[in-house]
Amino acid sequence: MDTAILPSTLLLTLLSLVGLVFFIRASTKDRTEVTRLVSEEEEIILIPKIREYFQSRSYRVAAVDPEQNQVVFEGFVQPSVFLAVFLTGLAAAGTLCLALVLSLLFPGVSSLFFGLPLLAPLSGIFYWKKAGKLEKVCLKIENNSNLSTFPSVITVVAHRDEINELQRMLPLKSC
Repeated sequence: MDTAILPSTLLLTLLSLVGLVFFIRASTKDRTEVTRLVSEEEEIILIPKIREYFQSRSYRVAAVDPEQNQVVFEGFVQPSVFLAVFLTGLAAAGTLCLALVLSLLFPGVSSLFFGLPLLAPLSGIFYWKKAGKLEKVCLKIENNSNLSTFPSVITVVAHRDEINELQRMLPLKSC
């Protein structure tokens, strides 16, 4: 094989591994957003629906501030088994590619490099430990007497997937 091909292949493999490391780190990134939602329903009808929704998703009421009309829900978010296995598979493929390139570059010690894929489960363990965490959802409900079509405005601070699911399950629209 041409001697210029192997170093360039090694460089491309290392760049791919850098991307893989950032992808694995991003799988545990906090994606909390602040959104304002409006509802056509009155506050007195909307509050029990919201409470029921969060209880069905295994959240509990952590704090209530009646002066600011604010409620904080807490719930433990389980990490995804699929994502842990997927990340482990990606890490195994990436380290196997690196092992193949290194074994071609250094044929004398090529058997040592094939131990690199044994490190792949560390990516799944990293994801599992970082992704399983206590999530908080903060809701602040305001009466909006100015607009008759939307009497309730809700400010939600939560994970973006939780906000999307809340909008899907309840009659809420973005401001």
